[in-house]
Amino acid sequence: MSGLSEAEAGRRLAARGPLEPDRSSRSYRSIVRANVFTVFNLILLAAGTVTLLFGAWQDALFLTVLVANSGIGIVQEVRAKRALDRLAALVAPTATVVRDGVAHEVAAEELVAGDLVRVRAGDQVSADGVLVESEGLTLDESILTGESEPVARAKGEGVRSGSFVVEGVGAYSVTAVGAASYAARITGEARAFRHPRSPLERTINRLLFVLVGIMVPLGVVIGVALSGRHTRLGDAVTTAVAAVVTMVPEGLILLVSVTYAVAALRVARRGALAQQLNAIESLAAVDVVCLDKTGTLTEPTLRVVAVAPADGLGESAFAATLGRYAASSSGRNATLEAIAQAYPAEAARPAASVPFSSRLRWSALTLDGSTYVLGAPELLPLGPLAERAESEAAAGRRVVALASTPVAGKPDPKDGLPPGLVPLGLVVLAERLRPETRTTVAFFRSQGVALKVLSGDRPETVAAIARDAGVTSTRAPADGSKLPADPAELRRVAHESDVVGRIDPEGKRRIVEALRESGSYVAMVGDGVNDVPALKAARLAIAQGSGTQMARSVADLVLVRGDFASVPAMVAEGRKLLRNLQRVAKLFVTKSAFAAFLILSVGLTPTAYPLLPRHLTLAATLTIGVPSFFLALAPSGGRFAETGFLREIGRFAVPAGTAAGFAVLSTYLFALNVVHLPLVEARTVATTVLVGVGLYLILVLEASGLRRGAAVTGLCVALAVLYGLVLAVPGTRHFFQLAAPGPVILLIAAVGVALAGAGLWLVDERFVPGSAEPA
Repeated sequence: MSGLSEAEAGRRLAARGPLEPDRSSRSYRSIVRANVFTVFNLILLAAGTVTLLFGAWQDALFLTVLVANSGIGIVQEVRAKRALDRLAALVAPTATVVRDGVAHEVAAEELVAGDLVRVRAGDQVSADGVLVESEGLTLDESILTGESEPVARAKGEGVRSGSFVVEGVGAYSVTAVGAASYAARITGEARAFRHPRSPLERTINRLLFVLVGIMVPLGVVIGVALSGRHTRLGDAVTTAVAAVVTMVPEGLILLVSVTYAVAALRVARRGALAQQLNAIESLAAVDVVCLDKTGTLTEPTLRVVAVAPADGLGESAFAATLGRYAASSSGRNATLEAIAQAYPAEAARPAASVPFSSRLRWSALTLDGSTYVLGAPELLPLGPLAERAESEAAAGRRVVALASTPVAGKPDPKDGLPPGLVPLGLVVLAERLRPETRTTVAFFRSQGVALKVLSGDRPETVAAIARDAGVTSTRAPADGSKLPADPAELRRVAHESDVVGRIDPEGKRRIVEALRESGSYVAMVGDGVNDVPALKAARLAIAQGSGTQMARSVADLVLVRGDFASVPAMVAEGRKLLRNLQRVAKLFVTKSAFAAFLILSVGLTPTAYPLLPRHLTLAATLTIGVPSFFLALAPSGGRFAETGFLREIGRFAVPAGTAAGFAVLSTYLFALNVVHLPLVEARTVATTVLVGVGLYLILVLEASGLRRGAAVTGLCVALAVLYGLVLAVPGTRHFFQLAAPGPVILLIAAVGVALAGAGLWLVDERFVPGSAEPA
């Protein structure tokens, strides 16, 4: 049982070569593919190619926007990937390997065939092997077999990489690692980066499908109209491209991708690993947070504050028994670690043992012909000590009891506790609130987020800690061992109870599922094996970085530094980004509504199209492209809601796009047919009106609040000045086929912008700039 020697392990590792460690983020190839090969990029590429072949190359300027958008998206996601990979390395799976008789931790990819690896509850099996020791060892093999029920494994049986230890302790001899392991052979690409679509992403995708569905028939209609008028090929291409390209929200997909990447990068700087980029969206949408007490509200370590021996047993004798029990236990939890630290003792080799599990709530060792049981006080006979146990638990202390029996055989957990138990005494342990716990709890309460504390400790103990943390409740704490079987009644208990004690892992899962089924967006925060079923059931799983490998592996978000106090800042960050994303997305759809209006009005007539593709590229860059990247990442206030997103977009984009289209078309026709301006000057009027209305819509959407309003107004002024420079400089003016703006052009354009603004004001007060609650 001494394992390989370090020299032999080094030789085998050198002969095999290094293994590539798993990373949580997508590959560089995947990032490039996701940002380049999109439906709208292909549409723009096709339109650009046709323009270069049959039209003026200046009208293919939107291709540079395509390249810039893809480049920005790739750069941002690569930055996020590198940050996430660095954090992933901090919480990567490790293995406790025995070499030269000494156990120490190594990275999972450093294991070699022949290594002896020890495992305990919460550990990941990092390589295939054969068990050489097993004490109540139970494995979760669902990632390999799909079977959710844990499986018991005995000495001599095989274990497979990718499974997790749920209960017990053991040791296995490695037979295969890396590509030769069972998990690698059966999963292949299934182990690669995955990106399940979030509610907002699915909404955006539906929106894009709607736009494509509108774009295709309108493109066909304008093509037929141009063909019927026998328009010259170059003019036909220019008109068709100007009409269709305007409908493409080319930056919307990029904006979603960049927003998630930047959010992941920002939370990474706060010490959190987003194992799914859209976890930040889920974090922002959460309205119920279920959390374990120990390690989340309180610090993960315990300390012994008192012992209470039974009558006739001295305190020193009881302390010595406790210390020997803790030292001899092969699978230590936080309680045993605290006892071992308080009462150091010589370890003995037990004749039999039952490791602690959250399901049993007790552990046992057979030493020197007697069996000792350490467990929850209510499970063991206490006699006169029962009153002390009650009072300590009511004060918020954690209490465990030690009992013994002369029965020396190995206890069978299936048969319950060994018979003939006699109490030896109580151990009183204290937990300390994390420094920022009260502030964190107060933040969630201020945001309308409900907190549910789920713990295996006594309800009175959990309630005392919860009260100290600020999780107040008018109802008595619920007993998790008495959860109702009726689903409706369980949902009632889940909603009404803020504190649930004496709850087992299955009970935690049931509470989370009941909350989720009743419509709540539930996050679960945990760190132990007992939290894993609930983590899997939650909409968002958050694991402590100091928690078990099993908890970290199923989490969407890992708090690498183990600091729950960092979560409020992440919630605020997520809500800010998504709030901005929802608002900015309306600008993209407004452009599509504007394009549809022009196609159906002037596009089907013999009148020259009011805008060239280069004009649309210029206007879109100034009123959507540049501002969207600033505004999507800027500080913001206001509400955040995922429901009714498409309806809200439609309520804004359809009237805004129609108003912009009406203003552009009316001023263009007035300049062309009433004032009899040349075509280039009439198009200058149309472009100026479009830029003016676009900047006005930015003010409508974004200029709420004094500080933000000033910043957004400054941005719009800067963009207006930039457009003025385009008109003032002969080179750029000639490139864009615009005219120098004289008094007539400026007057007509000003009237057009004013008409659009006045019309929108009459439609809905949300179009008044600086409104307190932008739509």
